Amino acid sequence: MTEPTPGPRPRAALAMSPDVASAVLDPESRAALDALCDLAPAVLDTFTTPAARAVLADTELLVTGWGCPPLDDDVLRAAPRLRAVVHTAGSVRGHVTDACWDRGIEVSSAAAANAVPVAEYTLAMILLTGKRVLESAREYRAARARADWLHTPRTVGNHRRTVGILSASLIGRRVIDLLRPHDVDVLLHDPYVDEAEAARLGVRSVPLAELFRLSDTVSVHTPLLPETRGLVSRDLIGSMKPGAVLINTARGAVVDQDALTDAALAGRVRAVLDVTEPEVLPHDHPLWDCEHVLITPHLAGSQGNEWRRLADTALLEVARWASGEGFQHPVRRERLAFLA
Repeated sequence: MTEPTPGPRPRAALAMSPDVASAVLDPESRAALDALCDLAPAVLDTFTTPAARAVLADTELLVTGWGCPPLDDDVLRAAPRLRAVVHTAGSVRGHVTDACWDRGIEVSSAAAANAVPVAEYTLAMILLTGKRVLESAREYRAARARADWLHTPRTVGNHRRTVGILSASLIGRRVIDLLRPHDVDVLLHDPYVDEAEAARLGVRSVPLAELFRLSDTVSVHTPLLPETRGLVSRDLIGSMKPGAVLINTARGAVVDQDALTDAALAGRVRAVLDVTEPEVLPHDHPLWDCEHVLITPHLAGSQGNEWRRLADTALLEVARWASGEGFQHPVRRERLAFLA
């Protein structure tokens, strides 16, 4: 019997910053993508030039990444054959517009892959702050001698610590999974998760105020939406236990940063901030030198060898779409309001 002749490979193009393309799609990944598609050689970081318009005219599939310009009506008119977008990172809010949904363009995202390192970072920070590792290391370095460990306060350690998860997002759910082997109590606040689903997740659903009042550590995983801007308010921060920890790997504007600064400078709460508002604080901002705050440069998400996970996820999605199977990680228009 004669083998069926495979159909033509879809015409595809990369739409992202060239630096992002080099970082996320290493030569092996680029070659694998080229084997799946008829891939245009140029990386598009603009859609306005004649060369870019010529590429768009024949493109059926866009593989996007950080730095992709918005896919608005004007761009889509220049891309009449475009049928799908595969994003090599998490949120598609920056470039997938209503015009894409109106055209029925299928969208996929590597958000699930990008959630992995963020959740790993969060777990590490929960455990490290519970053990007060950073403070102990700083004191040890200063004293060059061990303190009397038999007089360690009972607030130090992770045994039966209460961890509050704000939002059962992809990342929030992954953190919950990673916490299962540890002897901690997990609370969850998410208005879209009922008690039955919370029970399936192995957590206890509580109101927002209770989450902050009862938790030793609160980890923020809610997307930044108009209704979540400033959600972690001065009142909520003020209700936290003395010495409790706020971890934010979501978006800086979800937290009332002035309130957090006041509480941290007063020594009432501790914080681990992978995101701030603005993204890089002014040089003279008091949080930089606050001994109760650890600020990291938005590194929780995929970096270094973790980019390969994003590339592999995107490649699998391209392969599924090209074969007619459909996406494993589709982004639905009706769910966009709940995504980061």
